[in-house]
Amino acid sequence: MAFVDEAKFFVKAGDGGNGCVSFRREKYVPKGGPSGGDGGAGGSVLLEASSRLNSLIDFRYRSHFKAERGGNGQSKDMHGRNGNNCHMKVPVGSIIKDAETGEVLTELVVDGETFLAAKGGDGGFGNAHFSSGSNRTPRFASKGREGEEHWLRIELKLIADIGLVGLPNAGKSTLLSRLSAANPKVASYPFTTLEPQLGVLQFDYSEPCIIADIPGLIEGAHEGAGLGHTFLRHIERTRILLHVIDVSVEDVQGEFLVIENELRAYREDLLDRIRIVVLNKIDVEEPEKVQEMAAHFVGLGFPVISVSGLTGAGIQKLKDLLEEKLEELRQLDRKEQEDDLSATEGEIFL
Repeated sequence: MAFVDEAKFFVKAGDGGNGCVSFRREKYVPKGGPSGGDGGAGGSVLLEASSRLNSLIDFRYRSHFKAERGGNGQSKDMHGRNGNNCHMKVPVGSIIKDAETGEVLTELVVDGETFLAAKGGDGGFGNAHFSSGSNRTPRFASKGREGEEHWLRIELKLIADIGLVGLPNAGKSTLLSRLSAANPKVASYPFTTLEPQLGVLQFDYSEPCIIADIPGLIEGAHEGAGLGHTFLRHIERTRILLHVIDVSVEDVQGEFLVIENELRAYREDLLDRIRIVVLNKIDVEEPEKVQEMAAHFVGLGFPVISVSGLTGAGIQKLKDLLEEKLEELRQLDRKEQEDDLSATEGEIFL
């Protein structure tokens, strides 16, 4: 299935039903008054975030979404039926923008979170609504209001705890398959991965987490080179970055700096995330050289793990380190929540 992370679509809420003009005609009721019912409200278009989706592939085959129109009012004070809403499922991490102005309308980052994309029109009033002492037989009713309609743009930023970054052919896909049950395409040529891949990393004593393999970056990616910034945005919501480096290349330090510079150029705050250097393919390099590389990056202040995605060497150490770092982040989250709760309890609301 193809990965789609941008789409443009049209939403149209249902129009409200028209009010009815009617008068009572009953036996033994010589002066039956107005009895026209109100029109029903039109249905709305609602977007709902779903953790079961990770692509906007559905928007490739459908770009128009319409809610049901409200029913017209009827005689005998019968109101029209309200139109059914149109519910659209979108992936968690979706950003909704106005297609014309580019204004960000909302970001759906929690499973089940909803957004009113287009509000249904109100139903019109029947003539019974306009009856008064000065006008006991109104012969008019109001029309239903039109529902909202507009073009929207949706963009997806994957929500993952851990992101794998590195140059093409660094072995990220193989590493992802080792860390999770994901089955990405693996081959010996660059740009094997042409779309982000997600996997679930299971731990022995902690909650599982989502790990994302971001397609290989190259120099100039922040300006659109290679796969470009199309996929760079998918690392914006990751909390830990694994910088995967192929130790068999000639200039390991140079390749490391390429990715560092691209991250800085795209969003400098990405360098404030927890970053771990993963020296991959140690099975094809001399241990002494690997140790020299590790010592260099440790000197720069990075945690370093040496692994082989092919043989599985060092994978368990990497999992243990990730479990430790994620638990530290979760403890910080819990402390912030407790601090916020304590601050709220201390406030006085009049």
